[in-house]
This record gives sequence, C-alpha cells and structure tokens, in this order.
Amino acid sequence: MDALAKAATQAGATVVSQIRYRFGDESPPGCTAVVMLDESHCSVHTYADEGLMAFDVFTCGSTDPNEVWSLVRRELGIIDADVREIPRFLMTPGAVL
Repeated sequence: MDALAKAATQAGATVVSQIRYRFGDESPPGCTAVVMLDESHCSVHTYADEGLMAFDVFTCGSTDPNEVWSLVRRELGIIDADVREIPRFLMTPGAVL
C-alpha cells in the first residue's frame, strides 16, 4: 500500500523499508503491509471478504500518528472508521524500562 508510505512521509516520518503481502491462494483474501519508519512503524491488515482493515501506526519524535491516519483516510476515501487510541509504554513512577 503506497498510501501508507506516502501518508507517513507527508506527516514528517522517514520511511526506511516497506513490505507487502497479498493473501488469497490458501487463505481468505486480503493483504498485509508494513512500513518501517525511522520513527517506528505503520502497518495494515485487510480482511477483504469482511470489508475490514486493521491499521496501526506507532511513532516517536514529532511525527503525529493521528496525522498519518488522517492522510491515509483521505487517500483511500475511508468514511466509516472505528478508531481506538492505545497508549504505549505506560509506566509507574520510578519504573525502569
């Protein structure tokens, strides 16, 4: 999905690598794409027979994952979406990573 790399770049991220895989020969139709970023990653997994897409973007630094999502939505014409924002690296005070 070029839209993923394009959106990440437009949001200010640095694309390091991309991989795509199309399912359907031995499994239900769909695809998976992963865009590795200097700032972390974006990924998508589609379920074509269900009309569903699971999208994940995780960034550090100044790249806003919500901006990446907004650009992907616009590029692909996604109207109906259920967005769940999940904080990562929840640490208690004094915890060592």
